Amino acid sequence: MTTDPAASAATGAGSTTGALTTHAGQWRLDPQASKVEFSVPHFWHAIKVRGSFGQLSGHGTVTPDGSVTGQIVMDATSLDTRNKQRDKHLRSADFFNSDEHPQVVLAVTRATATTDGRLAMVGTLQAAGVEEPVSFTADLVEAGNDAVTLRAELTVDRSRYGMTWSPMKMTAMQATGSVTARFIRDAGEVASS
Repeated sequence: MTTDPAASAATGAGSTTGALTTHAGQWRLDPQASKVEFSVPHFWHAIKVRGSFGQLSGHGTVTPDGSVTGQIVMDATSLDTRNKQRDKHLRSADFFNSDEHPQVVLAVTRATATTDGRLAMVGTLQAAGVEEPVSFTADLVEAGNDAVTLRAELTVDRSRYGMTWSPMKMTAMQATGSVTARFIRDAGEVASS
């Protein structure tokens, strides 16, 4: 069943909470139907550098009371901005330092239904060996018995992860991440009715 975000907003937090409690169990990320993209203003905001992570994994847990935890793991060596020289630089110690820290991990420790039918997420983002708290809002765009899809956008200050490279301040410190995460029920899990 696909849930229209506008319809979710109309029905409010109760429907989101109900959707969570009826989806109790263990879930794993479907990497083929998920994506993590990022963008950073460059050349004094004249353009945006856009990229994505090609290799993803992850899992989630929903308890019977609707509590949510989980994580998405991005392979830092798989980042792609369609420019090999730039990708090599982004993997270097100036940015992700993927030789030393090959994973970027977005972890969710708590999710709370909002009054407009969305999910307020709290957790951490680990990149380049630094872990920082994050909070963001996600939309529940699919909520079937065996598949759940979430979409979210979050903004982070890359300088908090030691990624301060920006000659003549031409590259913004604020980076935007866009996540579409489709989770499928683990084999052996029985959907709640």
